[in-house]
Amino acid sequence: MNHPIKSIFWFCLLLIASFQTFAQNSSSHAFSIKECVDYAHKNNVQVKNALLNVQVQNQTNRDITAAAMPSVTGTISGNDFLTIPTSLLPGEIFGQPAGTYIPVQFGTKFNANAGINLQQLLFDGQVFIGLKARTTSIEFQNKNVEVTEEAIKSNIYKIYYQLVASKTQIGIYDANLDRLNKLLHDTKVLYQNGFAEKLDIDKISVQVSNIETEKLKALNSISVGYLGLKTLIGMPVKDTLVLTDQLTEDKIKQGIDQDSAFTYDSRKDYQYLNLGKKLNEFNIRRYQLSYLPTISLTGAYTKNAQRNEFNFFGKGDWFTTAFIGLNVSIPIFDGFSKDARLKKSRIELKQTENQIESLRNSIDNEVETAKMNFAAAITTLDFQKKNMELAENVFKQTTKKFELGTGSNTEITAAQTDLRTAQANYINALYGAIVAKVDFYKAVGKL
Repeated sequence: MNHPIKSIFWFCLLLIASFQTFAQNSSSHAFSIKECVDYAHKNNVQVKNALLNVQVQNQTNRDITAAAMPSVTGTISGNDFLTIPTSLLPGEIFGQPAGTYIPVQFGTKFNANAGINLQQLLFDGQVFIGLKARTTSIEFQNKNVEVTEEAIKSNIYKIYYQLVASKTQIGIYDANLDRLNKLLHDTKVLYQNGFAEKLDIDKISVQVSNIETEKLKALNSISVGYLGLKTLIGMPVKDTLVLTDQLTEDKIKQGIDQDSAFTYDSRKDYQYLNLGKKLNEFNIRRYQLSYLPTISLTGAYTKNAQRNEFNFFGKGDWFTTAFIGLNVSIPIFDGFSKDARLKKSRIELKQTENQIESLRNSIDNEVETAKMNFAAAITTLDFQKKNMELAENVFKQTTKKFELGTGSNTEITAAQTDLRTAQANYINALYGAIVAKVDFYKAVGKL
């Protein structure tokens, strides 16, 4: 039978080893909002894939560039004629009747060829436009990265500052618990001296229990929020995340000049669509130039040898063939394929122009809506803060009346209910102001 102390000893060792392993596999991070955004730019999957698209475009550009560079190909071939090809010679050559042919075999059993072929494109309209569009293509993909980062950044700001603001919510719960626990203590004293009923103690105890339950739910929601923020920025869930920035009402209100000049070009999504329009215009030009001839330079240098035995590396002649040529390919008729592609690219350009016009209207709406929402959110925040302070004063006065014997427990319950409602409204107003500020920054392109 195992000794129980020995079992406990081994269990403790195992527990310590488990904690050490967990500590080695997890990290702790203390992030400001900027550090959170920077971390997401390196680790968020959507951002990483957008950056990979830039690399894909770089390789596509290299492929386009290669079409304009010389192409050099080396060739080596060898044939073993198991049966030497037969040719027919007219019989008249050898005094035979007209219309007769004499079969003869020419050549050797083994043939070998080695050579170098050169091809240089001199003019191709589509390749020429592809070369001009390379820079715009990279800018288009880089702008897509910025649009993706901005969308991620907007969500990070909202979640980050809501989690920071949640400290205020927990602080309110703690203040309520302190007030009620003091009231509960005082009520018990009054009860012991015959100035309160047991029912008064029970009612206050129920309120304490309710607030503790609400606080527990809030803490759970905050924990879930941290998991969501970690997932959004690409951080392993097992890592510890601490938010270092502070949030005050003054910080929410400052830093925004709602009367500042706004231009569409400050929006990254607008810049992105305009780059798309520029690529559409390159596409149209490409198909227009496809009607022009394609000109290329070709050349070859080859060596050929024939042997009746496989001894190409020994003595024997190698015969040289070399040439240089100019090829001109003139498009004549392709079943209207180029015309269809050209018209399609013009339609796509029109679609992009429509999207740009629609985006302008959408931006105008977003900016005006964001201005009004932010102004309303700040007003609501100020109002709810005053309302909460008023409810706190009412609760304090009601508590004093109860302790002096001039008030009832029912009044305290009503005052506490009003206070909790005012506090909930304040927290909602605080969250609303955070979201409204982020939406305003995003709308004017200053996030």
